[in-house]
Amino acid sequence: MVNQIFRRLIAKWISSIAIRNLFNNQNKLFFCSFLPIAGAFVTGVCLSLLFAACSSTSTVNSPNHSATSVANSASSKATLVRFGFQKSNILLKNKGVLEKRLSPDGISVEWIEFPAGPQLLEAMNVGSIDFGHVGESPPIFAQAAGASLTYVAGIAASPGGSAILVPQNSPIQKVTDLKGKKIAFQKGSSAHLLLVQALEKAGVKYSEIEPKYLPPADARAAFVKGSVDAWVIWDPFYAAAQEATKARVLIDGTGINKQGGYYLTTRKFATENPQIVKAVLEEIQQLEEWAKTHREEVAQTLSSVLGIDIETMRKATNRRTFGIVPINDELINLQQQVADTYYQLKLIPKKVNVRDGVLTKEQYAAFSPKI
Repeated sequence: MVNQIFRRLIAKWISSIAIRNLFNNQNKLFFCSFLPIAGAFVTGVCLSLLFAACSSTSTVNSPNHSATSVANSASSKATLVRFGFQKSNILLKNKGVLEKRLSPDGISVEWIEFPAGPQLLEAMNVGSIDFGHVGESPPIFAQAAGASLTYVAGIAASPGGSAILVPQNSPIQKVTDLKGKKIAFQKGSSAHLLLVQALEKAGVKYSEIEPKYLPPADARAAFVKGSVDAWVIWDPFYAAAQEATKARVLIDGTGINKQGGYYLTTRKFATENPQIVKAVLEEIQQLEEWAKTHREEVAQTLSSVLGIDIETMRKATNRRTFGIVPINDELINLQQQVADTYYQLKLIPKKVNVRDGVLTKEQYAAFSPKI
């Protein structure tokens, strides 16, 4: 018992240091620079998982807890799940769905917020969180940096939910016009990949553009001030920029993006706690299924919770593809193509073998929900 308490104290100490350092390193302007521009845009990335049925008229039916009781599994060792989240998880957190599912088995949930996927995975690598979701690019950069990560589920692709934006009166009319231009985006994010793929499709070399690596809030500030020529971004930032700045879409991810993001954990957590992973993924899938048929309610709820106008939220929600997908060979091969692309462009220091972060088919079968 003493050892357990001691380990928890040490874990909390490490977590506090890691998170403080992460935010110090990632430009504290994530919120403060954003508020003068548009207070609505404190959201973050993606719209995955946002949608626990919060209204009094529509609810998501909870799974049968006794059927998948974590307490009945001798392999489950954790009594705490530290969930790293971006603003896109705010409803899941506020609704307390995971707490309701896990608390009967003596498992609590702790939430730690991050501005984007790369920062979240850095925290996972140093042991500050157990679980989280990001786009397809952050795991590649994390693996290239030596992080030990494990893919547990994929996120359905929403190709229309990200785009390359230019000012309304910009002379840039096609992707080839981006040569020599300053382009803002979060390094190692899904926006990074969209830009790389769009340039490749248009026959433009990555070395022919001037990348400006900025998190979403700072990128938007630079875009509004005219410090950059284009901005690569995802919803709801994308929809918000269309509404507030009348930004023009140069190209979106339709016909380019073939995959969404991923839910990840550490190999140790996945192998020692498959029943917890199963419970978490079942809750995620349930929320996603509900959202598919309640888009207006999703938009209304998010507009209220996040302080974003309803038209912006409707636009972002309607572009969203809801659902999670299992980790299989097709998804692994797509992710390997992403890794190879970044290596060929010398954006990561070494080749990455995506399968280093993959479990066996038997292990996935133990916790993957029926999708």
